[in-house]
Amino acid sequence: MNIEVLKSKIHRVTVTGTNLSYIGSIAIDENLMDGANLIENERVHIYNINNGERFETYVIKGERGSGIVSLNGAAARKVQTGDLVIIVSYASMDFEEAKKFVPHIVFPDQHNQTS
Repeated sequence: MNIEVLKSKIHRVTVTGTNLSYIGSIAIDENLMDGANLIENERVHIYNINNGERFETYVIKGERGSGIVSLNGAAARKVQTGDLVIIVSYASMDFEEAKKFVPHIVFPDQHNQTS
């Protein structure tokens, strides 16, 4: 039996911008991606702390070290610059493997930087 478990989490990161005209996705600073073990085009769930919105999109690489967290396309209507969001991805794995799995969790500072 396979179950879904938390794989990656960026906890309380600040939205730095939105672009309604872009084709979609969330641009995330590559340092944050690395810390959370996220890859480009991976599906992520976004939980907006400020307004309660919950939605899905996919990751694109943002400039390394820039702190960028930008929602694009339709997702840009779900957030505002300055909102705090939680970004998570899940993985499907065998039940026994899941018991031992440790997710990658990042707690960025107020500038979206990791220590």
